[in-house]
Amino acid sequence: MPAVLGGVPTFHDGLPLVRPTIEDPAAVTADLGRILESGLLTNGATVRRLEEAVGERLGTEVVAVSSCTAGLMLVLQAVGATGRVVMPSFTFSASAHAVVWAGGTVDFADVEPERATLDPNGLAELLDGASAMTATHIYGTPCDVEALGKLADDAGIPLVYDAAHALGSARDRVPIGRFGIAEVFSLSPTKVVVAGEGGLISTTDADLAKTLRMGRDYGNPGDYDTRFCGLNARMSELHATVALASFAKLDEHVAVRGALVDRFEGAIESVPGLRVVRPVDGDTSTFKDLTVVVDEDAFGMSAPQLQQALKADGVDTRRYYHPPIHRQQAYEGRWPTPRPLPVTDDLAASVLSPPLWSHMEEGTVVRVADTIATLHGRADEVVAVLGSAE
Repeated sequence: MPAVLGGVPTFHDGLPLVRPTIEDPAAVTADLGRILESGLLTNGATVRRLEEAVGERLGTEVVAVSSCTAGLMLVLQAVGATGRVVMPSFTFSASAHAVVWAGGTVDFADVEPERATLDPNGLAELLDGASAMTATHIYGTPCDVEALGKLADDAGIPLVYDAAHALGSARDRVPIGRFGIAEVFSLSPTKVVVAGEGGLISTTDADLAKTLRMGRDYGNPGDYDTRFCGLNARMSELHATVALASFAKLDEHVAVRGALVDRFEGAIESVPGLRVVRPVDGDTSTFKDLTVVVDEDAFGMSAPQLQQALKADGVDTRRYYHPPIHRQQAYEGRWPTPRPLPVTDDLAASVLSPPLWSHMEEGTVVRVADTIATLHGRADEVVAVLGSAE
C-alpha cells in the first residue's frame, strides 16, 4: 500500500535526488592536502591539468571557471550579445541570468516535445535582428545542433550552448563541447562530473579562449591594466582536484546512468501515461536527470500529485523546469515580445525527475519504478487523499 494511503514508506530513511559520486575520497583528500601545503590555491597546475584533460577528450580549447553561470556570462560578453538573445524558457534560470548580466535582452522560444530542447522550427524569423542565440542540452540530451547551427550561420549570429548537463553527452558520436561558438559545462554537485562548484568553457576558437582566460581574472592580462570589465571567475586548485578525480570515471558513470534509465523505463513500460525524456537514436545523454513526462489523464494523477505521493514514500523528486523562466517573477517585464510557448508550458506542468546517481544500485531504481506503478494502480484513492496539487 502506498505510504500516502497509510502504508509503510518504500524508503524509510529517504531516497535523495542526488548523491555525488567520488569513488576514492581518501585519494582526493590526500591531493587536497598537498595543495594546501603548497600554498598555491589558484592559478596553479591542477586547473591546467583539468583543462588539458577535458580539452584532449573534446578536441577543443577548455577554460576552467568558477561556475557554469560565470562561464556563460563571460562568453556572452565576449561575443557582444548585448541585444536580443533568442533562447529556450524550458531551462534553468541561470541561462537567462547570464544574458541579462552580459547586457542582453531575453527572447524566449519554444522547445521540441520529445527532446525538450530548443525547437529549430519557426526560429528563423525570431533570429532576424537578434544578437545571439543560446540553447540548452537539457538533462544531457543533445540539441539538434546541425539545424540550430545552420540557423545561426544564416542569421550571422553566435550560437552559445548551455551544456551544464552535458559533459559526456554526444551528438552522433561527436562529443558535446564542439558545437557553436562555445559550450559551457557545470561541475556543481548535481552533475555527472563534480568539482563542488565550477564550470568549463569549451571552444574551438583559440582567440575566444584567450579572451575568456583574461575575463575570468577581471580582464587582467597580468599587468593590472584591465582590458575590459571581467569577473573573478577563477576555479580554485581545490575544486580542480575534485573535478579531475570525478572526470576520470566519466565514461563509466555515463554508462551506468544510461543502463539505470533503461532499467527504469523497462520497469514502467506497462504503466500508461509515462514517458522518459530521451535523446534521439545515435545520440548519447549523460542523463544528468532521469525525467518522466506524466500524462495526467492516462496515468490517473498529475505530476505534482505524483511528487507528493512519492514524497510520502521517502522519494525525493524535482520538477525540472517548473515554472519555466518566462513565468518566473524575475522575468516579469523582461520579455519585450511575449508569444505563446505551448510545448514549454505543457512540459513544465508535467515533468518529474526521480532520483538518479552514478553509484545507484539497479534494485533502487526498480523500487522507485515499482512504487510509481503501485501509485498508478491506486490513483483514484491517492487523488482523493491529496486533492489538487501544484
